[in-house]
Amino acid sequence: MDLTTKHTISTAGVDTHAHYYGLDLTERLPGLRDPRWPTLHRDARDGGSIMLGDRLFRKVRSVLWDIDERIGELDAANIGVQLISPVPVMLAYWADQTVGVACARATNDSIAAAVARSGGRLAGLGTVPLPHTAAAVEELERVIIELGLSGVEIGTRVAGQDLDSPGLVPFFEAAESLGAAVFVHPTDGGGGVIHRGGQPYDFGLGMITDTAVAATSLIFGGVLERFPKLRVALAHGCGTFPWAYPRLRLGAKIWLGANEDRVQELVRSLWVDSLVFDPAHLSLLVERFGSDHVMLGTDYPFIPGQLEGAAGFLRSAQTMAAIDAPTAHAIHAANGSAFLRAPTGIATCTTVFDAGGSPDE
Repeated sequence: MDLTTKHTISTAGVDTHAHYYGLDLTERLPGLRDPRWPTLHRDARDGGSIMLGDRLFRKVRSVLWDIDERIGELDAANIGVQLISPVPVMLAYWADQTVGVACARATNDSIAAAVARSGGRLAGLGTVPLPHTAAAVEELERVIIELGLSGVEIGTRVAGQDLDSPGLVPFFEAAESLGAAVFVHPTDGGGGVIHRGGQPYDFGLGMITDTAVAATSLIFGGVLERFPKLRVALAHGCGTFPWAYPRLRLGAKIWLGANEDRVQELVRSLWVDSLVFDPAHLSLLVERFGSDHVMLGTDYPFIPGQLEGAAGFLRSAQTMAAIDAPTAHAIHAANGSAFLRAPTGIATCTTVFDAGGSPDE
């Protein structure tokens, strides 16, 4: 399909940032009672709670685990394919190797089962038992080869290590070799990243600063240079990185002797989602990462309004001339499909916009 055609083109979206917690995880991890591992408790209505021991982590809706309900909401929002990943608190980097492997395998099996039940509407990202690198590589191979998932979600930091830590090199080497998509997401809700904690500081500044540090580690720490075919996406529009980039680039030139043209190439090798809450910001994302590397992301089902408002968000960006129509279409569907390296047949999952409309109607 030619995405440069007129505004009448209508394509169902590809949402690359969504989370899932299966009810089957309790059965898959019957003996785990560590309070750092999240447990899901359903209530009598259409929802439940994620608990960390006796502490409430967050209230959740049943679409977090109910595939049929989820697909119904995808249909209503004209999303053809959604990439599901673990709730970030499920990345058990605190665990020893035995527990870490058990948690990762159970999570991955649960996500793979959800993808299989979805009739092609869901794609999946698993997790690996970092910082235990050898075990992580082994599980990554299982995720890609045996389970057929698209890749894995990792944290912005791994057990205190930034992403350019030498200990993570074998993981990135394996991810590149296997063609695995890697989605980078904060794991601690932004806590401890900036000098002032609590809300709105953790959510509003901590998480996006954490993501920017992760991107800076990948670019200036040599990871992307060493693994040029690595396919990495960062959540939340890469956080504050797009705004800080000119200063980072200058600092790297002065103190590290970095070549600015090469740095720009590395930045544009990254992928980012569109979850920035202001359509005007999409202009800078496209400028930094390219019109082909910005993808639709909603953080479904945790942030209300993002899924059902996705097409309208892109239309608003067009109205204010932050992006043009071909770019809006690409963000809505084609870029996410390319990140997943989905086959051409992904078009069979698409439907025609009607009440919701295409991004530029």
